[in-house]
Amino acid sequence: MTSGLRERKKLATRLALHEAALRLVAERGLEHVSIEDITARADVSPRTFFNYFASKDDAVVGLDPAAAARQAEALIARPAGEPAVTAMRALARDQATEMAEDRQLWPLRVQVIEAHPALVGRLVAAFGESDRVLAAAIAERTGTHVDDVLPMLLAAVAAAAMRTSLHRWFASDFTASLPDLVDEAWDAVGAGLPG
Repeated sequence: MTSGLRERKKLATRLALHEAALRLVAERGLEHVSIEDITARADVSPRTFFNYFASKDDAVVGLDPAAAARQAEALIARPAGEPAVTAMRALARDQATEMAEDRQLWPLRVQVIEAHPALVGRLVAAFGESDRVLAAAIAERTGTHVDDVLPMLLAAVAAAAMRTSLHRWFASDFTASLPDLVDEAWDAVGAGLPG
């Protein structure tokens, strides 16, 4: 088996577990779904589950652990003369466009998380790790140190802009354009917050 095929199979299994967890929680509620339920729906063993997720909550949230690294690589690959804020805004729009194309899982993920505040803690932890990875990429791109104000602040602002856009997308019953909502958030960032 080639490594490409092996990786695709791993991604397919991870997605099947995430989708099973998400759909079961949407149907029954978080407290009425077990890991055994998820693995039965995904047609894998409970042991296999733990190769992909540490907990039921992680499976429901289903964030890709490699996403932050891919986003950091995409940031570094942006044109060298492009300001860091412009580069981050472009990445956010690209991410929103990709998310909006998934008309089933992303809206369902947002709905389930909004309905189960216990999942927000897991999401915040994942965003915190993503912020650190992005701050390091911003520091590399701008020639600053990761603990300087710009890398940390820009990573946190990017995350806040995306979360705000996702909340607004949910409030529109997913009828608004997520990329346009992201642009609106970045327009507000660019204009500065009113005193």
